[in-house]
Amino acid sequence: MAPEATARPPHRLWVISALGIVQIFTWGTSFYLPAVFAGPIAEETGWPLSWVVGGLSIGLLAAAVASPYVGATIHHRGGRPVLALAALLLSAGLATLAVAPALPVYLAGWFLLGLGMGCGLYDPAFATLGRLYGSEARPAITTLTLWGGFASTVCWPLSAFLVQHFGWRGACLAYAGLHLVITLPLVLLFIPKPPAPAVEATKGPDITAPLTGRDRLLFLLFGGVLVIGGVIMTMVSVHLIVLLQARDVPLAAAVSFGALIGPAQVGARVVEMSLKGRHHPLWTLTAAFGLIAMGLLLLALGLPWVSLWLVLYGAGNGIYSISRGTVPLALFGPARYPVLVGRLARPGLIAQALAPSIGALVLTNAGADALLWALLGLALVNLVVIGGLWRFR
Repeated sequence: MAPEATARPPHRLWVISALGIVQIFTWGTSFYLPAVFAGPIAEETGWPLSWVVGGLSIGLLAAAVASPYVGATIHHRGGRPVLALAALLLSAGLATLAVAPALPVYLAGWFLLGLGMGCGLYDPAFATLGRLYGSEARPAITTLTLWGGFASTVCWPLSAFLVQHFGWRGACLAYAGLHLVITLPLVLLFIPKPPAPAVEATKGPDITAPLTGRDRLLFLLFGGVLVIGGVIMTMVSVHLIVLLQARDVPLAAAVSFGALIGPAQVGARVVEMSLKGRHHPLWTLTAAFGLIAMGLLLLALGLPWVSLWLVLYGAGNGIYSISRGTVPLALFGPARYPVLVGRLARPGLIAQALAPSIGALVLTNAGADALLWALLGLALVNLVVIGGLWRFR
């Protein structure tokens, strides 16, 4: 068989499906964990709820520290060892949470979880697909986000079941074992070694060289989009129920309305998949923040169409996840894609780590209206920055 025939890993459907299952449990046992676990942990231990939830911020900061090194490693060695390490770190972090006798040990567990997040969430997965499939990775990235959209749908009910029957410590141990018996084998069995980067090394850009000129400007602009986007998404996710209640939506109804976001995300990703990449990824990014801005505007104005604004926001959030992976591939090409994705992830993760506390501060001192208009303003700023990407691409 000619070398060209073996340059691409076989069975792309199996690779993406395995990576999709890994993404569901990686997100569900890390980023989405406090949504179900925080209350039972604080109630049983007596630790302050702010610190219990704050473990996620520590994890995101740890992921931010690791992300550039993760991208460089994926470029040189492929995603398989990095994703395998993610499964081990997540297992170790969850086991540490389960046995934590005191708050500092609990927070140390979140530090390990954060390193696992830095090695295993969307950005490393996108970099893995970019390293495997090069310029043809866009459909794979889009499909992967469709899998990831089911993380909360699968893991929130599963977490509630485990906590109810085994307690939060038993649930953490169960999830630790899950990574050892499900996600780690999936990575080792189905994520292939990447093709040799011989062509990239001889004809592509020097990945170790700093970006200059237009590429540097594009990098900074897209990095700004990720920072602002991370702030918006995290603040809305953490403070959604409070924002809805400020619009006189009862608690039970607010929870029900919030459930619309997940299906809207998945639906928008299906639409994006159906278009089969006929448009530039910047159109996806522009549409994402156009939808997000429209949704936030409806809520800020206090209009009664709560379900409509949540569907608009959820749809925008859904395709934003796709554009995070596809825009840098289109702007910078596949040769240095894993490295740049790792570098771009750091500021966005830092923004996500700080956003919940900043949002709580605004809510406490200025109220829900101020936070809503601030979020809308940030979405509009992002549209302006995206205009800069169109101008200089």
